[in-house]
Amino acid sequence: MPEKKNLLLGVSGGIAAYKVCEIASYFTKKGVNVNVVMTEHAAEFVAPLTFEALTKNHVYTSLFDGKGNDPVAHVNLGRTADAVLIAPATANIIAKLANGIADDMVSTTVLAASCKKIIAPAMFTGMLENPATQRNLEQLRKDGWEIIESESGRLACGAVGSGRLAEIPELISAVEEALFANEQLLGKRVLITAGATRESLDPVRFITNRSSGKMGYALAKIAKTMGAEVTLISGKTEIRPPHGVSTVFVESAEDMYNAVTERAACADIIVMSAAVADYTPAEYSDQKIKKSEGDNTLVLKRTKDILSSIGRTKPSGQVVVGFSMETENLLENSRKKLLIKNADMIVANSIASENTGFGVDTNAAVLITKTGEHETGLMSKEELAEVILKKAAELL
Repeated sequence: MPEKKNLLLGVSGGIAAYKVCEIASYFTKKGVNVNVVMTEHAAEFVAPLTFEALTKNHVYTSLFDGKGNDPVAHVNLGRTADAVLIAPATANIIAKLANGIADDMVSTTVLAASCKKIIAPAMFTGMLENPATQRNLEQLRKDGWEIIESESGRLACGAVGSGRLAEIPELISAVEEALFANEQLLGKRVLITAGATRESLDPVRFITNRSSGKMGYALAKIAKTMGAEVTLISGKTEIRPPHGVSTVFVESAEDMYNAVTERAACADIIVMSAAVADYTPAEYSDQKIKKSEGDNTLVLKRTKDILSSIGRTKPSGQVVVGFSMETENLLENSRKKLLIKNADMIVANSIASENTGFGVDTNAAVLITKTGEHETGLMSKEELAEVILKKAAELL
C-alpha cells in the first residue's frame, strides 16, 4: 500500500465481539495500523490482550487508562483515524453515538473522529426493532454514518430473527472501501459479469464449466473501491457479492445475454469476465432423461455471443473489456479476439499453471489493446483487477 492507513475499531459489549478479532487480524496483516477501543462490557466478552496480540497496539478500555503511553488517546486516536468501524454495535452505543453522549472510551474517541464512520448493529431482535433504536440509527444515517445492516438467523439467546452481526467479509469490504477508495472511477458506471453459466438438459442435469467467479467478484469489489457505481451480473458462484455492489443473478447464457444487453448502454466500462457457455442443449426435456442401453448423443446449439454483440453496438466513448482463456496459442487467439469482437481490451490468461485460472486466488495475464500489450506477472486477483480497471480508466 502506498501509505500507512489508520483504522479505529470500536468494540461494544455484545456476544459477537469475538468475531471482530478476525477483522483486526485481517487489516493488521494488510499493513493497516489498527487501534482498538473497547467498552468495559466488551472486555467481558473478549480480553483486550487478544486484540493487543493481533494488532501490536495497546487497547484502551477507559478514558483514564494509565497503561497506555498517550494521556489524550481519545483525542489522538480519533483525529488520526482514516476510518472508524463500530462492531458489534449494541443498542446502548448506538444511542450514545446518535445523541453525542461521550461517557466511555468508545463514544468519546469516535466523537473526535472526522473520517468515514461505519457501524454494524448486533443485538436481540426486539431491541433492534424497538422504535428508539430505529430512531437512533436513522439519526446516524443523517449524520453520515454508513449502517451495515444486521442479518437474520439464530441469535445467541436461541431465538431466530434479525439482529445478527453482518458477515465479516461484508464488514471488511466496507472498511476497505473507506480506507483505500480513490476517485479514478468516481461517477463512472461499471458493468461486470462473473461466474459460470448453467445450460440445463433436464430438471436434474446441466452443462457448466469450472469458473469460480473469483476474478469477476474481485473486479466488482475493486471498481467499487475506485469510486464507480457497479453492477455485477453473476452466474453460479459460492462467493458473497461485494459490499455496495448491485448484483443480478442469472442461470444460463441466454439469461446472461439478456441481463447484459438490457444494461449495457448505460455503462461507461463493461468487463466481461464471466465464463459463458458457448453451446447449449438443442432441446430441453421437461422430465429427467432416463438412461438406456448403449450410448446417447447430445445435440448442442450455439449460444449468443455477448461480447460480439456488445462490441458491435457500443456507444462512442464506452470501453469494453473481454477475457480470453486458452490452453494453446494464447496471445495469437486473444489478438484475433480483440479485433473480431471489436473490444477495447482483452485480458489473456492461461490455465497452464496451478497458480492461475479457475478456483485459485492468484492470476497472471497479458492485457492486449490496439496500441500495445502489457504482461502483469503473477499477482492476487484483486491486484490484477486493479491493474485491469486502471487501464480501462485510461482508455476512457
